[in-house]
Amino acid sequence: MHRFRIANMNCGGCAKGVTASLRQADPHAEIDIKLDMREAAVTSALDAARLEQVLRDGGWQVERISA
Repeated sequence: MHRFRIANMNCGGCAKGVTASLRQADPHAEIDIKLDMREAAVTSALDAARLEQVLRDGGWQVERISA
C-alpha cells in the first residue's frame, strides 16, 4: 500500500478527481480517500513513484507518506 498527502484535495469533487487519475493509470487499484486528512491510500501493481507522477500530472500537489 502506498500513502499520499494531497494538499489541494479539499472537497468531494477533488476526491473524485484524484480517484479518476489513479484509476486511469491502474483500473484495478484499491483506493481509500480520507478527505478530512487530505490523504489517499492506494494498493496498486504500480510502484509509488509512478502513482505519485500520475497524481502530479493530474495537477495534484502530492507528497508521499512513508508507511
